[in-house]
Formats: sequence, C-alpha cells, structure tokens
Amino acid sequence: MKVLIINGSPKLNGCTDRALREVEDTLNKQGVETERINVGNKDIRGCISCNFCREHGRCVFNDLVNETAAKFAEADGMVVGSPVYYAGANGQLLAFLDRLFYSTSGVFDKTMKVGAAVVSSRRAGSTSAFDEINKYFTITSMPIVSSTYWNEVHGFTAADVEDDLEGLQTMRNLGRNMAFLLKAVQMAKQSEGIPEQERNYFTSFHTEG
Repeated sequence: MKVLIINGSPKLNGCTDRALREVEDTLNKQGVETERINVGNKDIRGCISCNFCREHGRCVFNDLVNETAAKFAEADGMVVGSPVYYAGANGQLLAFLDRLFYSTSGVFDKTMKVGAAVVSSRRAGSTSAFDEINKYFTITSMPIVSSTYWNEVHGFTAADVEDDLEGLQTMRNLGRNMAFLLKAVQMAKQSEGIPEQERNYFTSFHTEG
C-alpha cells in the first residue's frame, strides 16, 4: 500500500511539514509506503477550463500535475497538507488540486482511495481550510480519514509545533486510522470489489428566457 503525501507549503521545513512528518512516520510504522510531493514551492497555474484533458487524458500544462497524476493512479491514498492563508488553503495547492482532480476524472477511478487533509495555522482559520481540502475527496468517492481532533497543528514555526503535543498526537492517530482504513479497504476490494458508482445522470438547471 502506498500513500502520497502532498505538502502545500512553500516552507519545506515549516509547520505543515512537521505535521505531515508525524503522519508519515506513523504510516511507515504501520507498513504503509509513502512518497512526499512538494507543491507549495512550485510555479503552478490554475485550470483554464480548456478541456484538453478530456481528449488527451492529461492537463495541457505539462508540469507537476501530470507527474503526480500517474502516481495518484497507482496510490491507495493521499494526505494533503496546507498552511492557512486568510482562512483558506494555499492558492498554489488549490490550483494543483483543481487540475489534478479534474484532469484525471476520466482517466482513472478514485473510488475508495483514502484521503486526509492536514492543516497548520498560527491561530485561526484552520477548520475552513480543512473543509476546503476535504471537498476534493468527497466529490470523488474517497473515504476521509478522521482523528481524535480536527487534523490540525498550531504554531508560527516548526519549533512551535513541537510544543503542540495535542496536535502531534492528532497526527499520529490520523496515521494509525489511515493505515487501518487502507487495510480494511484492501480486504473489501479483494472479497467484494469496488462499490458500483452510478453516473447516468448529470443534472443541469436552465431557466427559460
């Protein structure tokens, strides 16, 4: 089993990284392989709704998104971490996720890949950023992993996060819960397969002029 660890912070050794390392180490101890992908320090533009991906199976901008897409297809889960900016996730991370999820929607099925959001903030805005990231999972039939508190740490520096004992505890519990869920999904896949996903209807409402 393999999980992609997505770091949405431009600070590769900052608060978000410290939280993700706690999750990553716990997953590794539970026998789950991980791969880190740093997004926040990359030049990533947003989706331009050109639908190139619908014909070619990849994004028109050949960057980290397309590199990650192939890894995402093979992975069993994903942890997305972000710092909080103005009560939201990092803009580069959201541009990355928009393009990654949209450009691969017709390429491979994400059903029952396991997802988790991790956020770090100095003081507030964490739950709105947490909710923002989780929406990518809920629209693609990816089970969300929870912990014993919202998946967040607090601090202005990585050293501050070391003092957030409850936050680090939350990350370890998240890692253990994720490993458990990954194994449960794997067992269910082997015995029952993936749940059927109906996609016959696509409702759009139009007003008569």
